[in-house]
Amino acid sequence: MRSAWPSRWCRGSCSSVTSGGCSARWSRHPGAQGVVQALSVFIDTLIICSCTACIILLSGVYQPGSELKGIALTRAAVAGVVGEWGRSFVSVALMLFAFTSIIYNHYLGENSLNFFSNENRTLFTIYRVLTLVLVMWGSQQDLSTVFAFAFADLTMDLLALVNLAALAMLFRVGMRILRDYDRQIAAGVEAPVFDAAQFADLNLDREAWIIEQAPPATAKGGHASPARR
Repeated sequence: MRSAWPSRWCRGSCSSVTSGGCSARWSRHPGAQGVVQALSVFIDTLIICSCTACIILLSGVYQPGSELKGIALTRAAVAGVVGEWGRSFVSVALMLFAFTSIIYNHYLGENSLNFFSNENRTLFTIYRVLTLVLVMWGSQQDLSTVFAFAFADLTMDLLALVNLAALAMLFRVGMRILRDYDRQIAAGVEAPVFDAAQFADLNLDREAWIIEQAPPATAKGGHASPARR
């Protein structure tokens, strides 16, 4: 496992993977999705990572100059606080985190490729093969080495920089949409609905939002009714 302080390991996950991890396929209002995502970053960064650091510090396992680092240190600290089953718990949690991170990052990559080359199956196949090769290579590397450590940090930092740049460019638009969401909540609307017509200057696809607001509903005969356009 990577030889680093656990909070730094969490930093990589918080700044990249969770930046869009809570996005849903269907949403009535993008403001609602933004609120959910902001909460997820708060939980991941301020609660989970802080709890991990506190457990390590309070367990007494950590000693300056010790060979225990990274996940090994976290496993030993948790085991020292809750018992030996803590080691297995951390290992299972790490396995699930790694698996879901791989799936999600692959999903992001396919979406990006599809944006530049719509439904290009050959390109998708090449990308999937490269993903499998990289996963197999990464699983056999010692992340304490300079190359592997630098590669992991570089890819996470670049993804974080792209996210931060996008946030900076979309800040004004995001605040406008959030104010619209807050206005509907203040007016007593339980489930705010995004009206693209109110943001004509943004050149949004109005038809897409109309479809999203009216997903197929099951009719009495057991058949799905067509979506309203």
